[in-house]
Amino acid sequence: MMTMTNMKRLLKGLAALAVVALATMPAYAAEAAGSDNPLTPLGINGGLLIVHTFNFLLVAAILTVLLWRPALNMLDARTEKIKRGLEDAAAAARARQNAEADAAKIIADAKAEGNKMIEEARNRAEEVAKTITAEARAEADKIRSDAQAEAVTARNAELAGLRDRVVDISVAMAGRILNANIDAKKQAELVSNFFSNVPDAAKNLGGKVEVISAMPLTEAEQASAKQALNAEEVTFTVDPSILGGVVVRSANRVVDGSVRSGLNELSGRLG
Repeated sequence: MMTMTNMKRLLKGLAALAVVALATMPAYAAEAAGSDNPLTPLGINGGLLIVHTFNFLLVAAILTVLLWRPALNMLDARTEKIKRGLEDAAAAARARQNAEADAAKIIADAKAEGNKMIEEARNRAEEVAKTITAEARAEADKIRSDAQAEAVTARNAELAGLRDRVVDISVAMAGRILNANIDAKKQAELVSNFFSNVPDAAKNLGGKVEVISAMPLTEAEQASAKQALNAEEVTFTVDPSILGGVVVRSANRVVDGSVRSGLNELSGRLG
């Protein structure tokens, strides 16, 4: 691009050239008109034509220097500025798109993470609720089981006390009926046999068995029953409704030697 100093020098040179041309052109034009100029018959002044041509070229050169080139430079600069502006705008648009995409991804990831945390919290809450419910049910079952065990223990204690009274009443009744004193020890053995006698069909039953009696059996009676059954494991329960005797139950067999069973059988025969 031409600097201001060069432009000034060029303009000074053109001005000097124009002054010289304007000073010499009239004489040259007169000389050209007086000579044998082939354009003169055509009414064209050759010298004047040259002067006008030169002036035109001079004006064109001055306009080129003063207007055309600056205008072109200005247009080029404007074009370059617009190009840079468009490139900057495109870059800004791409950056905005990338930022929007990143923001959308961040929001989506945050939502997914939030949903995951909510789901995990819900699952943990459900697990805690299940655990609490299971513990509450286990505690309730334990309370019921303990209450039932206490009730059974209390009932067995009452039945044990009642058994002693039954023995005393039996001895007294037998003495009145026979009009004689009966050995209390013998009577106690009879009552014990009444409540704990193991049926012959249940002896040597083996395996795991349950012995059901109408009254709680003493330790001696339980030991005698275990010896008679010859079983691997024996559990003792109380059911007053069988009235007397015992019911022996194993995994695949039941031997009913209870008084209730005998009365039912007798009732069936009488009926």
